[in-house]
Amino acid sequence: MNRKAGLACVLAGMLGLACLSPVLVETTSGAPARTTPGDRITGRTFATRSEVIARHGMACTSQPLATQVAVEILKRGGTAVDAAIAANAMLGVVEPTGCGIGGDLFALVWDPKTKRLHGLNASGRSPKRLTLDEFRRRNLTRIPSYGPLPVTVPGCVDGWFELHGRFGRLPMKDLLAPAIGYAREGFPVSELIAYYWERNVAALAPFPNVRDVYAPNGRTPRKGEVFRNPQLAVTLEKIAAGGREVFYRGEIARVIADFMARQGGLLDAEDLAAHRSDWVEPISTNYRGYDVWELPPNGQGLAALQMLNLLEGYDLAKFGFGSREHIHYFVEAKKLAYEDRARFYADPAFAQVPVAELLSKSYAAERRKLIHPVRAGARYEAGEPALKAGDTIYLTTADRDGMMVSLIQSNYRGMGSGMVPDGLGFMLHDRGEMFSLEAGHANVYAPGKRPFHTIIPAFVTKDGRPWMSFGVMGGGFQPLGHVQILINIIDFGMNLQEAGDAPRIDHQGSSEPTGERATGVGTVTLETGFPYEVVRELIRSGHRVGFSVGDYGGYQAIRWDAEQGVYYGASESRKDGQAAGY
Repeated sequence: MNRKAGLACVLAGMLGLACLSPVLVETTSGAPARTTPGDRITGRTFATRSEVIARHGMACTSQPLATQVAVEILKRGGTAVDAAIAANAMLGVVEPTGCGIGGDLFALVWDPKTKRLHGLNASGRSPKRLTLDEFRRRNLTRIPSYGPLPVTVPGCVDGWFELHGRFGRLPMKDLLAPAIGYAREGFPVSELIAYYWERNVAALAPFPNVRDVYAPNGRTPRKGEVFRNPQLAVTLEKIAAGGREVFYRGEIARVIADFMARQGGLLDAEDLAAHRSDWVEPISTNYRGYDVWELPPNGQGLAALQMLNLLEGYDLAKFGFGSREHIHYFVEAKKLAYEDRARFYADPAFAQVPVAELLSKSYAAERRKLIHPVRAGARYEAGEPALKAGDTIYLTTADRDGMMVSLIQSNYRGMGSGMVPDGLGFMLHDRGEMFSLEAGHANVYAPGKRPFHTIIPAFVTKDGRPWMSFGVMGGGFQPLGHVQILINIIDFGMNLQEAGDAPRIDHQGSSEPTGERATGVGTVTLETGFPYEVVRELIRSGHRVGFSVGDYGGYQAIRWDAEQGVYYGASESRKDGQAAGY
């Protein structure tokens, strides 16, 4: 245990409070694994680099090869949507630890022609033949994380074609060609992805085809080793030639259905054939003059907006970044919003979700009264509005015409369910784990229903014009990540890169949409960089404080500077990503 963490826990004991033992991660030399960047002449000391600035186009993804593919598509005259599709397909090849065509997709698209923001929900639904009674028959109190039962229809491919049909310019075969080439010819695996790859395969190795596809030489690829996935190359070629129909009604659909049946799953050809994505109206709130946009449930973007409404009542700029007040009010706002998230967020086709009421400023004002200015709240209940560990990739692109795309895509738990259909080279996701099995719950499992979703893209407009496209990966952390990015920029005056590199705050222990109930104050975990004096004050306020590494998501962003006519791009240091433009 390091000295700072040790002192925090000693003080907690003296005050009669609990303290989570920190997670200590060391290098082989014994030095802390996460250190501050080298000295910089300009900007904040915690920033890893300057923002990227370009005039004609920008792409920010979690893997440099994917960013380069996106920029090349933009240079060839493709739209921001074309670039986003090409980058997403590429990430499914080079970063299978977080995404792929076996998962779901959500997107926000700013259309410069109509000057409107469009939302796409490309998440899949549960199998029609799998019922709540079947889970009870198997004596399950929650849906398993792996295997055939958590598999819902993968919506990614249909999402690509919906986006392309409305906003694409280059042929789909051109957009998938780079991913096909890298899958067939191979690519060097980057450092962080190699780390997660090994951990995922170790957990999923008992399932059929996992080792054959992802560890064909008896082990997973190490950093810098060239990896090939020829099966995925063939699958992508079939999609490029046959469109979304080959995936949902044709040869690929038949392989998926046959494989799932052999594994005891109930996802079948009819489920795949019935799938459709939905264009939806984004939801928003105004935070200090900025309109922040998210997608409505079945996702959790509403929680970020609720947190902003609560925090708007405090002068965070006066308190300063990293102050006790900043962290305390942020954590308490999260606790309140997440109780509503656990109770109300669900597929609106199956449950009444009072979005307008939960987003109202008056509701936030009433809920804000529950927050004590000094003391940590031990237990909050969900409100009564009048009639609410996963890995992911996030990317954002922008083109010379002013189109901007905020896109997020995931297999949920890392690589997914462990279900790798024969010969296709990809894994099906396990998003169905996010259903509750509690009768009467808004998010209770039902056939043909979309599960609660953690992945959320975000967008910001100002005075009716595009201002920023951004996202933060990281399961249930994502609303916390969105809010931290925004208050870092709007309240604390950070630039796009600094906002992502700044040390982050997480909180665990809230109630969950899967049925778990909050107990006590939960645990605040802090990245390296917050003053120990502030940690001491938080503990005295009743917060349970710990330290952790690797639980704070990953961020990409693009900001449009209308005055100069340039894009700013950022990609943080917690991932292997890159921001690039031209």
